[in-house]
Amino acid sequence: MQYVYILRSQSEPGRHYVGTTHDLGARLARHNSGLVSHTAKYGPWQIQTYLGFNDRERALAFEKYLKSASGRPSPGSDSESSRASKHLPPAFI
Repeated sequence: MQYVYILRSQSEPGRHYVGTTHDLGARLARHNSGLVSHTAKYGPWQIQTYLGFNDRERALAFEKYLKSASGRPSPGSDSESSRASKHLPPAFI
C-alpha cells in the first residue's frame, strides 16, 4: 500500500507538507527527527490526514495534484472542506 499524507506543523499550524510513503510511522519519524530537509525547521509534525492507494503511480499522481495550484484551496475560501470531490480530477473519484 502506498500512502499520500498531509502533515501539519505543530510549531506553525498554518504550515503543511504533502508526501507519499509506504510506511507512515517511519516517514513521520524521519520528518520529526529533522532528516527531511523540507520539513526540518518546522517540526514537530503530526499527520493531519492520509489516503491509501494500491497503485503507486496513482498515489504519486494524487500527490502531484495536491501540490499543484488545482489541489490547493483558493485564497479566501471558507475552509478546506470547500474542496469537495467535485473538484478532484475524474481519475481520483
